[in-house]
Amino acid sequence: MRRMKGAAIAVTAGLLAAACGSSGHKATQASPSAGPSSSAPSASAPAATTPAASSAPASAPASAPASSAPAASAPAGSIAPAAWKQGGTVTISNEQGQTWPCQFNPFNPAVDSEALGFVYEPLIYVDLLNNSAETPMLATGYKWSDDKKSIVFTIRDGVQWSDGQPFSAADVAYTFNLMKKVPALDLYSLWTNAGLQSVTASGNQITMTFSSVATTYFFNFADQVGIVPQHIFSTGDPAAHPDTWADVAPIGTGPFTVSPCTANNIQYIANPHYWMPGRPYIQKVEYPAYLDNNPANLDLASGKAQWGSQFIPNIKQAYLSKSKDNNTWSPPVTNVEIFPNLDPSHKATSTLAVRQAIAAAIDRTQIAAIGEGGQQPAANQTGVVVPTFQKYFDSAALAASGYDKPNVAKAIQLMASAGYSPAKPLKLSIITITGYTDWDASLAVIKQELKPIGINLTVNDEAQQTYDDALFNGNFDLAYYGEAGGPSPYYEMRQILSSANTAPIGKQANSNYERYKNPAVDALFQQYPTADDAGQVAIIKQIEAAMIKDVPIIPTTESVDWFQYNTSDLQGWPTPANPYAQPAAFNVPDAEQLLLHLYSKAAQ
Repeated sequence: MRRMKGAAIAVTAGLLAAACGSSGHKATQASPSAGPSSSAPSASAPAATTPAASSAPASAPASAPASSAPAASAPAGSIAPAAWKQGGTVTISNEQGQTWPCQFNPFNPAVDSEALGFVYEPLIYVDLLNNSAETPMLATGYKWSDDKKSIVFTIRDGVQWSDGQPFSAADVAYTFNLMKKVPALDLYSLWTNAGLQSVTASGNQITMTFSSVATTYFFNFADQVGIVPQHIFSTGDPAAHPDTWADVAPIGTGPFTVSPCTANNIQYIANPHYWMPGRPYIQKVEYPAYLDNNPANLDLASGKAQWGSQFIPNIKQAYLSKSKDNNTWSPPVTNVEIFPNLDPSHKATSTLAVRQAIAAAIDRTQIAAIGEGGQQPAANQTGVVVPTFQKYFDSAALAASGYDKPNVAKAIQLMASAGYSPAKPLKLSIITITGYTDWDASLAVIKQELKPIGINLTVNDEAQQTYDDALFNGNFDLAYYGEAGGPSPYYEMRQILSSANTAPIGKQANSNYERYKNPAVDALFQQYPTADDAGQVAIIKQIEAAMIKDVPIIPTTESVDWFQYNTSDLQGWPTPANPYAQPAAFNVPDAEQLLLHLYSKAAQ
């Protein structure tokens, strides 16, 4: 599993059929490519006024290729008729490295991938692969103030929670105010770094007020926050401990409910109270717990599982050749990185020369080719994913730094300056997740490449929850991980580098797990929202300079949305020609969009 989404109102593959009027977020078809168009407006402000859109995932006629046609347009605010009959089951193959804890608290980053989208929904869905096209979900539209310091959402009428209770704007306001009351729930630092001042409800509208321009946080508060029911979270255990409450029987507005969950499988069944008539088409989702990639890959190859979200070694022979109905498309969106622990209590990894040596010694091309079987591109030390975000990439700065290619001699010199050598090696450990065979293979390459410069690396495979606890609380020398992204490099970089997202050792950090603190970089993040497009590019390049100078993290490969899909029965999958959502099951809340498009031929 990779929890990497971190991903305005336009027609998204026909899910909702009215386009918004923003120049940066029009309903344009994405060209067939492996990722977002590099010409897409990065982190530009969403539309000042967003009209309500239609609310139905429609699909092509039965004779059309799967997942290739947008829906017919519908009047603003209306729900288009269902295009397909309901029925069918999809089985997900997404290796976890552990059995299921059967917890679905959307505020818990260790389990939110199984809750957001499936059960809990956002206000607006933002599609990173389609020029940040937006789909109205629990909000039908929104309007920014002229100074972009406040935003008013119009909340959808007629929505029910899965227990039949009415949903309202009060639930939305409650969700965000709960994040203020219990800061551990504020995973995107909205009440601190974003300057959120108040969230109030009036009728079917909520108003969010910020202390400064907040457009760059739209993705986080509109797309990434699942709205929770006040009538559940305001009483009993969830009210007393909303951050640690297990939420074993979640009540949401989403298309599915959990029934049942066991250690070996989560079964989702269609929510009979779902607000889109006739949806979801698929009536059941099976989500087995896989401890290793190998059995998960075998289930995909045989067709026992139809939706894959993991690395498959030698994919042509092991998967694609097994059936004409087996397909794959894995677009790159963020990075996989080595996270060094920068806290002074970790003397070696907080030493700049050691981090510089690691960055200089590793051969990212080899890591991508051997560790990821050529299915992920090599990353670079600037942290900018290319070609996805090409216009931000400072290739000259990378070349000048020397990190554009391996330099073992320089790495040996750097290690010597820190007091280490092959004869007097530094012993370090790196944590990774049990069962992530591609990460294991990549780390085997990294281990081999670091030995000649005087680093003896021990790879510690840990169960997901054990790994998460160590990562979040800073209990590691090095960690192998990848963060969520967004419509420009700013989002991934802010997650990783903003000091507002970190915490002291022993306390849970939101996303800056390496514990990097640089006031100059924090100031750049503050300047970004008010800059024009050229200014934002310039700011990202300054942050790239800090990535090169400070080496706070060490990117190795560009993380892709692992995606394999079988079309023998199920249709409506996203494709390069119709990238209506990030396609991996671990992407939240994108999984909901895929499930709302998916339908069974046998049920027609």
